[in-house]
Amino acid sequence: PVSTEVWDCVTKAPFGEQASVFTIVRDGDRFTGSNVADVGELPVIDGRIEGDRLIWKMPTDKPMRMTLVGKAVVEGDRLSGTVTMGAFGKAEMTGVRRS
Repeated sequence: PVSTEVWDCVTKAPFGEQASVFTIVRDGDRFTGSNVADVGELPVIDGRIEGDRLIWKMPTDKPMRMTLVGKAVVEGDRLSGTVTMGAFGKAEMTGVRRS
């Protein structure tokens, strides 16, 4: 069964905090979706679900072309993890599931 979840997230990047809406569409052990912030919308690709862990990629070209790699653990209605941003290092990501 396919299910959609919407998360209100904050990513603490080296250049400041960024709020976003992270939408994931679960389909078995895979997911797709998007992460929408002030800077625009990033597609979620190659999403994998391993128990309570989410692993995904988000291609971007701002501020330069790279693929962001997200890893998070879901605990109930909370999500916490990191987004690896190429040369910019890792950013902490947290989120709360919308009810």
